[in-house]
Amino acid sequence: MATVNHFPKILVTGATGKTGSAVVAQLCENGWPVRAMVRARDARSQRLESLGAETVVADMFDPNQVLDAMQGTRRAYYCPPLHPYMIQSAAAFVAAARQSKLEAIVGLSQWLASPNHPSLHTRQLWLVEQMLSDLPGVAHVTLNPGYFADNYLRLLDFAALLGVFPILTGHSRNAPPSNEDIARVAVALLMDPEGHAGRSYRPTGPQLISAYEMVPIIRKVLRSPVLAINLPLWMFLRTARLQGVSAFELSSFRYYLEDHKQGAFELGAPTDVVQTLTGQPPETFETTVRRYAALPFARRTFANRLRAFINFNRVPFTPGYNLDRFEREQFHPRPPVPQLAMGDLQWQASHSS
Repeated sequence: MATVNHFPKILVTGATGKTGSAVVAQLCENGWPVRAMVRARDARSQRLESLGAETVVADMFDPNQVLDAMQGTRRAYYCPPLHPYMIQSAAAFVAAARQSKLEAIVGLSQWLASPNHPSLHTRQLWLVEQMLSDLPGVAHVTLNPGYFADNYLRLLDFAALLGVFPILTGHSRNAPPSNEDIARVAVALLMDPEGHAGRSYRPTGPQLISAYEMVPIIRKVLRSPVLAINLPLWMFLRTARLQGVSAFELSSFRYYLEDHKQGAFELGAPTDVVQTLTGQPPETFETTVRRYAALPFARRTFANRLRAFINFNRVPFTPGYNLDRFEREQFHPRPPVPQLAMGDLQWQASHSS
């Protein structure tokens, strides 16, 4: 006789993203029924289905589609989209959660979240935390990781193919969490939300490390010489635009680089969150590097080397973004006195305990 799974079904938004896909995979591995919300049917959604997840195509900005996707689920992982109108998505999600009577939500936020930060995305994340925490009868838990390991390692192809590792954060330190460890914490909370309602957890890596201290680890993994280069912001913006990164993403990221240099991600790190909630230590930075080095974009093939060489030589001729003008033209609201994390006494008081 077939066994019946009595676990409540869990909705995962942003299910093809970096943390969302890992949450889906780990929940399925643990035998939990999962409904993965995706933007389109493609190879990524097919992979989630192969893991055992049910997939549903829905527009995260449409209240009716979000409600339809949520029907029949009891818990949810909410991963806000990196989008100028993300708050619309959050409002749609909150309305659907209220109607569907979800019992628990794990919401991905950010270590920097505050009402005063110059980044629109960061201010909106703070608002989303307030919206989710006000849902009656819902056990809401906040995940607020800092600067991900992914933010450094998305530049790993420079090291693997060109022998240089661009550094944007100087000698400031961080204990960068991997996507997988963030997902492990989310999964632990989704599987057992009892006792965590109203709490906030910051998963980190196991040790504080600067980008310059990452370079010897990258050399070891790649088994080849790698030179650290301090990349000016203007050149990074050109490189990022060449790689298809949007102006909105960069309009926030430039502030996060300054937060990093001022020590915002070093404050309170590392934490024991991963070990305490999952029973396993966070993975080392070397472990994360090895996974990225095996990805197609970093493999030392002739095609990849040729692409990297051509793109590297295109950078000086690629226009950068004028991010101040972009924010004005997009009518981004601004706080009266924008404050980075380490200059915001209110943020420091709430994050130093």
